[in-house]
Amino acid sequence: MKRLILLAALVMLVAASNAFGQTANAMRTEPDYSHITGVWRGQMDGLPEVVLTITDEDGKLSGAVLFFLHVRATVNDPWTSRPADAAEPIISPVFDGKTLRFMVSHKRAHPPRTLNDPPSHFHLTLVGSDKAGLVNETEAGSTDAGPGLPMVRSDY
Repeated sequence: MKRLILLAALVMLVAASNAFGQTANAMRTEPDYSHITGVWRGQMDGLPEVVLTITDEDGKLSGAVLFFLHVRATVNDPWTSRPADAAEPIISPVFDGKTLRFMVSHKRAHPPRTLNDPPSHFHLTLVGSDKAGLVNETEAGSTDAGPGLPMVRSDY
């Protein structure tokens, strides 16, 4: 009889723990990054300036940024834009529902003088559906540097 009671108690305990685990899993929600993920493009003077790709990898944000250099052969020539040698991964991205804050290594920006530079700090603030402003806080010297470079989002 004791074994039967012990077995019944064990079955009830297992069933209760499974139900609790399913409830806990149902209560756990993944963050909604759908408004920030995608490819963000910014232009300056009609030329590409930056492409920022943001992805959601199982609830964790990641991505890369490609900057463009605006150049002209002489002061009389038109400006052209060429991409940097490589995209840089974004570091420590954090999204609060409106603003994505992240860092980007500056070491390879203008070597050799930048090889020991610390990462640059950026933020991308949503201002509308598929529109945002990108601010380089390091260059601006502030986290409140106005609307920033206009950026437009598209899907991958």
